[in-house]
Amino acid sequence: MASKSLAHSFRNFSTVPSFCNASTIFRTTYTTISTFRPTVHRSISVASRPVSVTPGSFTWDDVVHVSSPESFQDDPADLTGYFEKVKLCNRGSDTQSEFFPFVIDGQIVGYVHHGFAKHLQQYPNVFTFSQDDSVKVGACLTLHESLKTPEDRTRAVGDVVKCLGEEVIPGTRNEVYGVHMNGYVEKEGKKFLWVAKRSQTKPTFPGMLDHLVAGGLPQGISCGENLMKECKEEAGIPRSVSKEAIPVGAISYTDIKGYGYKRDVQFCYDLKLPESFVPENQDGEVEGFMLLPVTNVANVIRRTQFFKPNCSLVIINFLFRHGYIKPESSGYLELLQSLRSGTCF
Repeated sequence: MASKSLAHSFRNFSTVPSFCNASTIFRTTYTTISTFRPTVHRSISVASRPVSVTPGSFTWDDVVHVSSPESFQDDPADLTGYFEKVKLCNRGSDTQSEFFPFVIDGQIVGYVHHGFAKHLQQYPNVFTFSQDDSVKVGACLTLHESLKTPEDRTRAVGDVVKCLGEEVIPGTRNEVYGVHMNGYVEKEGKKFLWVAKRSQTKPTFPGMLDHLVAGGLPQGISCGENLMKECKEEAGIPRSVSKEAIPVGAISYTDIKGYGYKRDVQFCYDLKLPESFVPENQDGEVEGFMLLPVTNVANVIRRTQFFKPNCSLVIINFLFRHGYIKPESSGYLELLQSLRSGTCF
C-alpha cells in the first residue's frame, strides 16, 4: 500500500473479529477514526446488475455477497471481466502522440507531454530539446551534455523536481517500481487469499480492496528486503515468515492520464501462510482484512471494480499460475500476454 501518508494521523482504537460463513471466510476489522468522505460517484457493474456506489464505500458484506458463486448467474470461464481490469490499468493509449521521448545515452527512459515541456525549458542547464530522427521523428528531450555521470544527472533532475514543487508535479515519491504479495492459506485442499481494505484516509484509492501486502519500491532497497519491511508494517508478518515469500514474476502496464505517462512494473510474490495466521496492521493504512476462497476473490475481480486496479492484474496472474484460469477459456493466451503489456525496464 505504498507510501506512508495521512494514515499516521489516525490510530486504530478497536479490533473486532467476526465470522461470516465461518468455514470459508474470516474477517478482522480495524475501526479507524476518519474525516475523509469521497464525493465523486460512479457506477460499478456487478455481472449484469449495475450497483451505484461511492468509490471505496462498499462494505465487507458487499464483498461477501458479490463474491459468492450463487449470487449471480455468470460463467467463471468468461474472461471478459478480467480483460476489463487490464484495460482499466492501460488508460490513455489514444493520447500517446501528445508525448515525446526523454532520452539518455540513446535509451528512452520516459516520455514528456508537450504541455509540460514549458516547465522544463526554464532549466536549459539541465534539459536540452533537440530533433533526433534516430530515436523518433520530431522533438526529444535529453540532458545537458555537461551532466556526464549518473550522480550529476540524478542531482540535477532532483533539484528541478524540488523547484517545480507539488503544484506542478503532484504526488512525487522516491519509488520507481512496486512489490505485491499474494498471501494465501490452504485448508482441506482449497486455497484462500487474504484481502485487505485500504483505509479511508489513503490519498489514493481510499476504501478499496488491496493485497495483504503491497508497496512502492524506494531507490536503494532490494525487492525482497522491501517486501519483508512492508509485511511487518502492513500485516504484522514477522521476518521469520515473510522471508519465505517466493518471487513469481512481474506484471506491467502503461497508464496515461493528463501529463502523466506511467510505465509501471509490479514485482509479484506468493507467500503460503499458516492456517492460524491473522494479519494485524501496524501503520494505520488498512481498515481491515478478510480471508476468502480464491474462487470468490476471482468473482470479485470479474464482477466489480472493488479492487485497486493494479491489484487485479497481480491476482489474475496468481489465478493463471495456480490453475484457476484454464487454457480452455476463450482469450486465454491474449489475457496472459496482456498482463505484461507495459515496458518492463
